[in-house]
Amino acid sequence: MIMNKNIILCGVGGQGTILASKLIAAAAMDNGFPVMSAETIGMAQRGGSVFSHVRYGYGLHSPMIAHGEADIILGFEPGETVRMLPFLAKNGTVVTSSRAVMPVTATLTGSSYNGGEMIAYLRSHVKKLFIINPEKACKEIGSKKVLNTLLLGAAALSGALGFSEEDMKKAVKSRLPERFHELNLRALEYVRTHSE
Repeated sequence: MIMNKNIILCGVGGQGTILASKLIAAAAMDNGFPVMSAETIGMAQRGGSVFSHVRYGYGLHSPMIAHGEADIILGFEPGETVRMLPFLAKNGTVVTSSRAVMPVTATLTGSSYNGGEMIAYLRSHVKKLFIINPEKACKEIGSKKVLNTLLLGAAALSGALGFSEEDMKKAVKSRLPERFHELNLRALEYVRTHSE
C-alpha cells in the first residue's frame, strides 16, 4: 500500500487549488495517514500564483517538499506547472490542465500567452504526463468550476496520487456541501469514462 506521498498543486487564484489540496488531505486522513500541508493562501486572489504542498505518510517532519521529491504535480495552469517542475521527482507524474490563464504581468505589458509553448515543454521534459482539456470536459459536465475535481480524477486514475476514485468521492461527500456532490462526482468520473 502507500508509504509516503509528496504532492504539489499549482495554479492561479480562483481555480480551486486550495480546495483540491484539502480534498487530498481529507482522503489521506480518511485512510488513516498523518497529513502535513502548506499553501499560499495570501496570493489566492484571481490571477495570483497559488501553490500547495501536501504530504502524507509516516516519519514526516515538515510540510514543505524539497526540489526533486514531488511524486506528483497537479497543475491547474500550464505555465505554473512548468514553474514547479524542479520539485518533480525523477520518476514523478504530472497531471495538468491545458487551459492557459494570462498572467497579470503579461496583461500589463501587452504580451500574448496561450500556454502552447508550456505544454510543448512539458511533453519534452516529463515522461509521465497527463494533459486534461478542461474546455471540452467542463462543457460536457455543465460547469466551469470543476477543474479541481477533474484533475483529482485524472490523478487518481494515474495511480500516482495513491488514492482511488472511490477514495476521492468519499472526500467530496464528507467535505463539500450536498448541493455540490453530484457535479463534483461527475467530474471525478469524467476522465475514466472519457479516456481513449
